[in-house]
Amino acid sequence: MGAWVRFTLGSVLLLAACATSDRPSTGAAPATGSAGTAPVAAGTPSVAAATGCRSRVETGTLPDWAQTGFHGDARAPHVLGAQGHIVAVLFGNPLAQVRRDGSNNKILWVSRPATASADPTSPATLVITATLDGTGTRVTREVDGGPGPSIIDMPSAGCWRLDLRWGGRSDSMDLVYAERKP
Repeated sequence: MGAWVRFTLGSVLLLAACATSDRPSTGAAPATGSAGTAPVAAGTPSVAAATGCRSRVETGTLPDWAQTGFHGDARAPHVLGAQGHIVAVLFGNPLAQVRRDGSNNKILWVSRPATASADPTSPATLVITATLDGTGTRVTREVDGGPGPSIIDMPSAGCWRLDLRWGGRSDSMDLVYAERKP
């Protein structure tokens, strides 16, 4: 086998390994239907690669339990929580720290129906504790009434690790905020 063929084969194998190694294993069942990965804003892949960010924006069909209120083919950019208890439907995709076009970082939070009764003493408010990966920067955001529509802005671009708590339940996910919307 010639040197050029070995080099090309090695490059293809290395690229394939890199392309699949950053996908998180959530333990949750994948969404039904054909799914893809949403395109990300310029600069975002380097943030994900440099930090190990596990934000995986899917563009396929939403999980069955998250389709209430959607009509027809329920496809939208979304990120499933690491434990599969919540999904963030990204109406403001890609998320961005600066949005010059007048749009916003609208996220619809949809909670998987609970299998047990909720703790009546737990607040229904969705509390989001977000930490900028690789820093000590931490912010808290709240969605009154629990999972539902929201506008979630972050103070800087990068990979944000979100700890989500609502109604006695919890989950987590990473979301990437680009420097600005392209």
